[in-house]
Amino acid sequence: MKYYEINETAARQARECWSFRDYQHGSKTAEYKAKVDECYSLVDKLPDDLKEKGTTMADRYARRLAEWYNKQFRIEMMCPSVMISGGSNFPVRKKEKQNAARDKHYQLYNEIQKIPNKIKTLVNGTNIIKSGDADAIEQLRNKLAKAEALQTEMKATNAYYRKHKTMKGYKDYTDERATELDKAIKESMYGVPFPPYALTNNNAKIKNTRKRIAELERLKETATEQTNETYNTDLFEVIENADIMRLQLRFDGKPDADTRTVLKQNGFRWSPSNGVWQRQLTDNANFALERVIKELKVR
Repeated sequence: MKYYEINETAARQARECWSFRDYQHGSKTAEYKAKVDECYSLVDKLPDDLKEKGTTMADRYARRLAEWYNKQFRIEMMCPSVMISGGSNFPVRKKEKQNAARDKHYQLYNEIQKIPNKIKTLVNGTNIIKSGDADAIEQLRNKLAKAEALQTEMKATNAYYRKHKTMKGYKDYTDERATELDKAIKESMYGVPFPPYALTNNNAKIKNTRKRIAELERLKETATEQTNETYNTDLFEVIENADIMRLQLRFDGKPDADTRTVLKQNGFRWSPSNGVWQRQLTDNANFALERVIKELKVR
């Protein structure tokens, strides 16, 4: 496990630009290390043949996350808050530039967080929702329901805190938990339990999931109107298998290495159970089929 340096001096200076509360030296480093530790804990769950790949990904995450933190400090020092500097001659344009830089920077954070998410995918590969799964739409609807519930909860939690300035009395929170949250919120630059980017990112997930559900429902509806079609080319038999939404290619015997390379480059994968090369039946699959035929005929 490898950590990269967090600029604690810059962290303190950044805090002083938006808060009167003293900065606890080492707190940002501890926060950073906790995130890195969590990423490496995923690597520990990988099978031996994937551990090297996972370790490389975790190291990249640790480096990029440290760079992100250090740049965040620089952005926060671009312009102090009006609470610190006072309203007289406040540099509005400078603050606007800072806000734009901050928004862009949190988009980068979202990109960096894709690294541990990819490691999770390696760990839980069987849990990926694939378009060809028989219950893919149902799985996506469950995923959507959870994301929508989370969005509602985050909004309600933030609204409660804005109104009461404490989490005490919220739902079934114990006083101990509420006190811990109050302390964390006061030390945060956002002043609410869930920062704006958390709601933005979750809302994007909701929109993407809805879009994917609509696309799969459209494909399913189209499939019910289709029947399986089979036809031959000079190279192989083509099967438009509407039952399982796959475009399948059946060769006489095993295709040579060059042919297999062309197939893989165009998204076709060998299916031992069906004895064919196949990919999901979409418009793009038909374009890929045209490319395969064209490339194989010029050989």
